[in-house]
Amino acid sequence: MPYYSFDLVDGEEFKNQGGIILEDIEVASDRAVQLASELSQVKPELQRKGCAVRVTDRDHNEVYRTPLDPVPAWQR
Repeated sequence: MPYYSFDLVDGEEFKNQGGIILEDIEVASDRAVQLASELSQVKPELQRKGCAVRVTDRDHNEVYRTPLDPVPAWQR
């Protein structure tokens, strides 16, 4: 099973949120969405900054990204 890392993306800065061995990218993307939801509840100010959670594989390639704010600012 592959290892995935999760980062909080704040502009050009990446803050490590940990890593875990998961079945596949589908499970990793679900976990990223859950983490984004948790972070947006704990730190709502991150939503307004356009932050996101990204998932990288063992080789540090980005394989998934989800915003903390699911509705883009231009749609509000």
